[in-house]
Amino acid sequence: MTHAPTLARVREWPPAVPVIAVLVLLALPLSPTAEGGAGPADAVSALVVLYCAIRLVRDRGRPLSRTAAVVLGLPVLGLAVAAMGASSPGAGITGLGRYLQIFVLVPAAVVLLIRDRTDFRLLAWAFVGLAVWQGAIGVHQYVTGTGASYQGEDIRAVGTFGPTDVMGMATVVAFGLVCALGLALGRAPVRRRAVAAACAVALLLPLALSFSRGAWIATAATCAVQLVLAGARRALKVGAVAVAAGVVLVGGFGVGSAMLQERIDSITRVTDAPDQSVTDRYTMWAAATDMWREHPLTGVGLKGFPEQRDSHASLALSSGSDTEGAGAAYRKQPLLSPHNMYLLVLAEQGLIGLLALGGSWLALLVCGLRGLWRSRRTGTGLDCALAACGLLVWQLIDFAYADIGGPSTVLTAVVFGVVAWWSLVGAAAEEPPVMPAPVREPAEEAVTR
Repeated sequence: MTHAPTLARVREWPPAVPVIAVLVLLALPLSPTAEGGAGPADAVSALVVLYCAIRLVRDRGRPLSRTAAVVLGLPVLGLAVAAMGASSPGAGITGLGRYLQIFVLVPAAVVLLIRDRTDFRLLAWAFVGLAVWQGAIGVHQYVTGTGASYQGEDIRAVGTFGPTDVMGMATVVAFGLVCALGLALGRAPVRRRAVAAACAVALLLPLALSFSRGAWIATAATCAVQLVLAGARRALKVGAVAVAAGVVLVGGFGVGSAMLQERIDSITRVTDAPDQSVTDRYTMWAAATDMWREHPLTGVGLKGFPEQRDSHASLALSSGSDTEGAGAAYRKQPLLSPHNMYLLVLAEQGLIGLLALGGSWLALLVCGLRGLWRSRRTGTGLDCALAACGLLVWQLIDFAYADIGGPSTVLTAVVFGVVAWWSLVGAAAEEPPVMPAPVREPAEEAVTR
């Protein structure tokens, strides 16, 4: 028995398979007592970067184009300056490594490992699969009362991420929904688009049960943008279906519908009558802004916000958020970030860091939208364009309510890699030709029979 055929088949696998391995690890349950931070998926993401580097050296492959290198490497400028301004060498090195992982190294590796739009679609479907899995676990948690604690009941859907990363499942489900909608609005075969549309509708339920206001806002805005970019007529049709599905899903929750309604109403009361979580967020935003005023160009240094929070925050800030449920005991989780990525970068990296990171993201958005208009004109790759632009729009909106941190953060790195491939490579690539099925001769058919 020889292993040659097996090895040959392995060599034929898409190079993007290691990236899918990162998503698979995010589907595994985490320890209920985990403190957050890096996890197994982060370790595999480091191996993906190493694997990509080995492939480049072995195959002597062409590295990133000059434009891609500039866009992806732009954040390094602000990070290097902020690392030198950190309170300790350890904090500077740790913070630098984390930011490089999320915004530079892993995205660059993903760009180099995706060969064509077929690989892109494979990753998009992997996002959908992960979202369906986590969403199913979240719905089960709500139905059985085994989720994270919310208003005294263990009903908050958090998937496998636990109560210490309540945004984890919401982020995964939102990414999957955005990818599914992009795939459904493309020009793929009808059956494939129908499956994608069904997945998008099904993911509305776990997203609602996550009780994450930031994820709701980002997803609603992103889906609206995707529909408009796909065409006004399609936007009206799909919007009507989405509204009908939302009414049906929410209307069948009973007690849950009241909680959902209260959570939705709280979005409009964030200025008039904010709850404690919103008050804490406003207080940390003010603290981050105050830090930036003291060091406008370079910030207080990487990992500097937790150390200087108390000296800048007002007495309205609580000691932490209460977490419980989903297999974990009660604990007080400290508030160590402003829950706003832009303000976190501004406080720790100053204007230099914000302009570097923001400039990189803006360049990706402009290049991605330019590729989308090209796809609409040529009629190819529209599904890839809508998925990539949707993922970036969602992330940029969500960064106004959240920042990096927790086991699900590595997914952000993969998202930026997928978006960067479309914006910097895939938008200008040609759609691979579809080979027609071979036609059998009558004599051949008779022999077969």
